[in-house]
Amino acid sequence: MYPPPHAYAPSAAPRPPRRWWQHPALVIAALVLLPPAGIALAWTSRWERTRKVLATVLSGIWFLIPLLSDPPKEAGAEAEPQAAAASSASPTPSASPTPTPPAAAPPPSAAPQMPPAVGWPYAQAEKAVEELIDGELSASSAYADVTLPADHGTWLVCFQDVAAGTGLVPQSAAPVVHLVAPGTACPATPGTDLRPKPPAPAPAPPTTARTTAPAPDDDATGGSGGGNVSYANCAAVRAAGADPIRRGDPGYGRHLDRDGDGVACER
Repeated sequence: MYPPPHAYAPSAAPRPPRRWWQHPALVIAALVLLPPAGIALAWTSRWERTRKVLATVLSGIWFLIPLLSDPPKEAGAEAEPQAAAASSASPTPSASPTPTPPAAAPPPSAAPQMPPAVGWPYAQAEKAVEELIDGELSASSAYADVTLPADHGTWLVCFQDVAAGTGLVPQSAAPVVHLVAPGTACPATPGTDLRPKPPAPAPAPPTTARTTAPAPDDDATGGSGGGNVSYANCAAVRAAGADPIRRGDPGYGRHLDRDGDGVACER
């Protein structure tokens, strides 16, 4: 007897679950960006064998193209050998060196000039001038009645005997400046007194002695002041417009001078 056939055919074995690295999108990205890793992932995926071989070939070609191509040559590297070859092929005769003319002697330096020291402190003027000459800058007081102190570096220059811009001979120049104390005005000319003395009083004119002759006594002359004029009283004197009348005047008399002071008919 034949065994009875099975009522149901046996079912196929279940496929294992797909891992994350077997995802098709990840495999394709790896084949493009990093071909060796993409090929390895392709063979672990669930693709068919034909598809795996095709992916491996294409990814390998993509990976080998940059390696097999020649690197670009730089333009400068090609130009240098060509320039060297051209120069060796057509040599040019070297030009004979041109003799260099002898250097001209430097012109003599101009004589130093006196700086404008008026208004400067003496210390500044001294430094500026003594850098130009071999000697020293002399100083004196601008006022005749003011003594220049030993330390006069802050005194101001009012006058300089060598004008500004005048050439100096360093070996023999000896300029002089005239100074005033700080805060003091400069005089009109050097040697002026700061505090002039008052002028001496003018001598008084000589006096001459004058002698006056004594007036004649009215009693001795008969009571008349001289001449032919006579007045009876003061009313007559006033009428004549001769008041007051003094001793010695025409018409004077003791009878008109009551107080005897020599003046008659006073008002």
